[in-house]
Amino acid sequence: TTPPPTTTPPPAGGCTVTYTPNTWSGGFTAEIRIANRGAAINGWTFTFQPGAGVRLSGGWNGEWSQAGDRITVRNAAWNGSLPTGGTVSVGWQGTFTGATLPAPSAFNLNGTACS
Repeated sequence: TTPPPTTTPPPAGGCTVTYTPNTWSGGFTAEIRIANRGAAINGWTFTFQPGAGVRLSGGWNGEWSQAGDRITVRNAAWNGSLPTGGTVSVGWQGTFTGATLPAPSAFNLNGTACS
């Protein structure tokens, strides 16, 4: 007899984020790697809260903006497709007040929370 085929469960959805900062006195750069755990995406928007006193100076691999305590990055023309299991890397530069760079929080990909 032939065993039944193995089925792979569907992806759990959402995304996972790896955040890697490089800091110096009052400034930093940070790489954000976003892994898509849901259905394939054609056109993405990623948002997060950078922490109190953190200001966006500029970014790369996306269109960056800040409104209050929320930073938004939208895909660039060349990286809008994000397949299931795919990863996109974006980065940004900013300033912060205080002795240490606050940890960012509330990561979302197209409105779905990331872990």
